[in-house]
Amino acid sequence: MNRLTDHLVIISFDCLAALDFPILKELPHFQTILTNGAYVENVESIYPSVTYPCHATIVTGNYPKRHGVINNTLLQPGILSPDWNWYRNSIKGTTLYDEAKKANMTTAALLWPVTAKAKIDYNMPEIFANRSWQNQILISLMNGTPRFQLELNKRYGHIRHGLNQPELDDFVLESTVHTIKTKKPNLLMVHFTDLDSQRHYHGFSCKEAIAAIHRHNERLGRIIDALKESGLYEKSTVVVLGDHSALDENKALHINVLLHKQRLITTNAKGKLINWKAYSKSCDGSAYIYLKDTHDTTTFNEVKLLVDSLLQDPDSGIERALTGEQAAEKGADGTCAFMLEAQRGYYFLEDFEGEYIKAITQEDVTADKKYTLACHGYSPEKENYGTTFMAAGKGIKPITLPRIRLIDEGPTFARLLGVNLGNTDGRVIEEILTL
Repeated sequence: MNRLTDHLVIISFDCLAALDFPILKELPHFQTILTNGAYVENVESIYPSVTYPCHATIVTGNYPKRHGVINNTLLQPGILSPDWNWYRNSIKGTTLYDEAKKANMTTAALLWPVTAKAKIDYNMPEIFANRSWQNQILISLMNGTPRFQLELNKRYGHIRHGLNQPELDDFVLESTVHTIKTKKPNLLMVHFTDLDSQRHYHGFSCKEAIAAIHRHNERLGRIIDALKESGLYEKSTVVVLGDHSALDENKALHINVLLHKQRLITTNAKGKLINWKAYSKSCDGSAYIYLKDTHDTTTFNEVKLLVDSLLQDPDSGIERALTGEQAAEKGADGTCAFMLEAQRGYYFLEDFEGEYIKAITQEDVTADKKYTLACHGYSPEKENYGTTFMAAGKGIKPITLPRIRLIDEGPTFARLLGVNLGNTDGRVIEEILTL
């Protein structure tokens, strides 16, 4: 299969939405891509529409039930800060970067989700120290390319302020520019989270989110300049994409509080979870309910009665419930007993003590970053909830399309690089390619 480009640069601006287009089209560097390339007005994300499943979908062309990354975090009931799906081995099957490497291309990834311990030539994976005894830099070094990361930290580590934004993205930007100039990778994947963070903590249309979009415009410009300065621009394809959108919310739902009351979750005298028969695992705007014993019909029936009662209550915050089989039909994890979808304005947390519904204020968010004022994870069928995609450069036609699906991006990237992801859920978007 012939290659359509020499260098593919995939820039993920986490939480960039279709609704952001009126701002993007006025900003000069986004304008460069939009004027000279392909633009998709609405990209349908996946279910659940959270970052790690989305990024696994982008590099595989498959739905979560197939690639195996069915949520951001692992099912670890009772653990306050569960581990994330950080590792490459969380993904079943091949990926875009695996196939590029097999074809003897140079690969690089900067804070791309689900790439810890991946076989990427220059890899700074997105992984963080979520235990008090862990060291952030050491965790990164152990799970990526050590010498590469040491060089980046030596040069640009002073920019970073822990995981805080916008400093983290500023560090990632300098690392990206340096990687382009010194490594000239055939495939570069970079993930920026500034916008997502601002929307979580301040709301979808907040001034902080708009400021982040303007910062992203400058970051995009710096990346384009780096390609030009390196003599790669004419041989490159630049892709700008979002993984999901976000919706404002100010009420948190705690399904585990109800399961606890029904003694399906057991705690000790200190309030620590010691056992569970059923557990609600949050995906922000949606939630899985799992049974510890999938053959326990008594517990299943108890949970079903609870779910039915919530659906009948207009004030429950629950919009819809799917069975495990129905969840799998939507591409989500079919091993759950149920999957719940929150109404607009609501999202799910995993607390098992306190009230079922908690109203969230800006003060709550400021005091405890587990709370948010906008989030994702909702069904991609929700209205005005699409994300975005644009691409320009080698192999790309100037065209506007009304819609694609997130699952279509991976096969399209593979086609640009002249590799194949095999039998995928998504298709090659041939309309945008100069085949």
